Amino acid sequence: MDLGLKERVALVTGAGSQIGFGREIALLLAKEECGAVAVTDINLEEVAKTAEAVKKLGCKSIALKADITSRDDVGAMVEKVAAEYGKIDILCNVAGAILHKDNTPLEVQQEEVWDRQISLNLFGTMLVTQAVLPHMKERKYGVIVNIGSGSTHQYSMGVGMYAISKAAIDVFTKQLATAEAKSGIRVNCIAPGPAPTNFGAALREGMPPQTEEQVKARREAMARTMPLGRIGTAADVAYFTAFLASDLTSYVTGQVIHVSGGSVM
Repeated sequence: MDLGLKERVALVTGAGSQIGFGREIALLLAKEECGAVAVTDINLEEVAKTAEAVKKLGCKSIALKADITSRDDVGAMVEKVAAEYGKIDILCNVAGAILHKDNTPLEVQQEEVWDRQISLNLFGTMLVTQAVLPHMKERKYGVIVNIGSGSTHQYSMGVGMYAISKAAIDVFTKQLATAEAKSGIRVNCIAPGPAPTNFGAALREGMPPQTEEQVKARREAMARTMPLGRIGTAADVAYFTAFLASDLTSYVTGQVIHVSGGSVM
């Protein structure tokens, strides 16, 4: 199916991990013949690898280092993309992180971790969006896809600022979609379920390294809890991101869509 992404310019944040959602989204947008896919991450060396992989698919790309919690970094990054390609049609807000383990008692949680978590997952997404919006509004066209989390509807992990920050992304998505609808800008959110990326590294801090057999057994056990019988992949998230970024979904905005194998319904 032709998604109609030819000549579109996309910006994907958090695209440095070579097994993460951001990289997979960038590569799929390239395969769907976007005119250019700019990628950014706080780790320039890793995101440069993603940009090279995008270029090998015949798509233009630049890799930019940016801390999305820094207004100066974000502003410079967005201006470089706009200067390089003349526009930004699609923004995929992927960058984020989990900063403390599940079921950490509230009374021992640290305020500085709360601050960092909210700054990265919520304010970082808002800063990038704030910088991109004028470029979209000028052309009366734009698509924004935020990456949320299924954890916003799962409460057995205890009081976690990660889930709270992602719940705020759900609200931000709906508010922005309403505010900018008349500007020709659509805003949606994908809430992934568990997937074999390195995103949840903080959840394993202090634990001994696992063997390949242990990792396989853990994933198989998790898969048995999923209604569809498997855990997700980065490709699952990328497919839906590209779909929402396309004009095939031109009548869809303000939605939070769970791509989670039925773990959230």
